Amino acid sequence: MIDTRRLRTLRAVADHGTVTAAAAALHLTPSAVSQQLVALEHEVGHKLFVRDGRGVRLTAVGKIMLGHANEVLAQLERAEAEVAAYSTGTAGEVTVACFATAISAVLSPAIISLRATAPGLQVRVRDAEGDQSLTMLLDGEADAAIAVEYRGGPDAADRRLSRLPLYAEPFDLVLPEGHALAAAPLSAFGEETWIGPYPGNPVHDVIAFACERAGFTPRFAHCSDDFRAVAALVGAGAGVALVPRLALRDMALSGVTVRQTPGPERRVFAAVRRGAESHPLLRPLLDTLHEIAGSLGIG
Repeated sequence: MIDTRRLRTLRAVADHGTVTAAAAALHLTPSAVSQQLVALEHEVGHKLFVRDGRGVRLTAVGKIMLGHANEVLAQLERAEAEVAAYSTGTAGEVTVACFATAISAVLSPAIISLRATAPGLQVRVRDAEGDQSLTMLLDGEADAAIAVEYRGGPDAADRRLSRLPLYAEPFDLVLPEGHALAAAPLSAFGEETWIGPYPGNPVHDVIAFACERAGFTPRFAHCSDDFRAVAALVGAGAGVALVPRLALRDMALSGVTVRQTPGPERRVFAAVRRGAESHPLLRPLLDTLHEIAGSLGIG
């Protein structure tokens, strides 16, 4: 019989690409992870990974086993949810990995609302960029994630996750006050100095893609993942920026002009591990997030 703990190890190594990274995510030693994989290969009777540079990649049988591992682990999540529901589990703690803007816009209001509607539910928040939160969720470091769609990330068909769309957030063009191109289309900003998040941040990808569609590659001279810092640099005349609209809400702006521009947006969704969406502690959280997101009025 295949040990489900070894299936979790298989998925972690497939997700992270190296035994060392998977061990860190699972809070195990690399030796323990290697032993789990060897034991699973003995159980299956086939090699599941082969070396690929400094990492490893799945064999054909490994890919088959990963597909089944995702199904089995999702079913275990469903079993836990049903047992919790049977036990009328209305009290407990959930950990949510979420990026800063969404913490302010939807997660914090949800926590306030849940105090009245689900007083036994305690929400623990982990600040994580939109691409990091899904990794934390899949690694078991979080019970739910609020994330953004990004190139190269898990898509809507990923069978490890159950997703709930929350909102699509437009980006606004932020310019130094009195900028000569204040009324110009985005395509006119190809020669400008740009300010934005570091590469790897999903927002960086959205900005780069929007500029590419406008006919140019943005020249990022200054990088910060803090949108307040980005706005301050624009106000100092250091360049121009595209900033998610909610990040600008309630920000004390100085020396800048903010202009709506058509096209770029980031799509934000909540996610749990597939099978856990009906858990009595997660369901009220997801429902409340969806309700609050629907009232944001950011179009």
